[in-house]
Amino acid sequence: MAIRQLGHSYAPYSHFHVGAALLAQNGEIYTGCNIENAAYTPTICAERTAFFKAVSAGTREFRAICIVGGKDGVPTEYTPPCGVCRQVMMEFCRPEEFQIILAVSRDQYEVFSLKELLPLGFGPGNLA
Repeated sequence: MAIRQLGHSYAPYSHFHVGAALLAQNGEIYTGCNIENAAYTPTICAERTAFFKAVSAGTREFRAICIVGGKDGVPTEYTPPCGVCRQVMMEFCRPEEFQIILAVSRDQYEVFSLKELLPLGFGPGNLA
């Protein structure tokens, strides 16, 4: 599903297309793609698009996200989430359990925990 999202990506400036598929605890899958903007700052990543779609639909518990990306929509290397996306994941996910799947294809991928990609993350627990 993440690979299919590459076709929906809007990346006229960087030409780097990203797709994401977010798996909720309830089994629902929320998809996202990056959407660029000429002013750059309003650009949103695929991962945050998927999370915001899910949260706006009332879902707040997640198991995993798969991320694919590449120049001109062709995945050629792993596309890890940016720092802002990792911070959004930290808001809604258990760092030790949430899986981030970086894929180039169905057969070529690596799986990381959020804690591995954001080892000293700041989340809701820090404010308790």
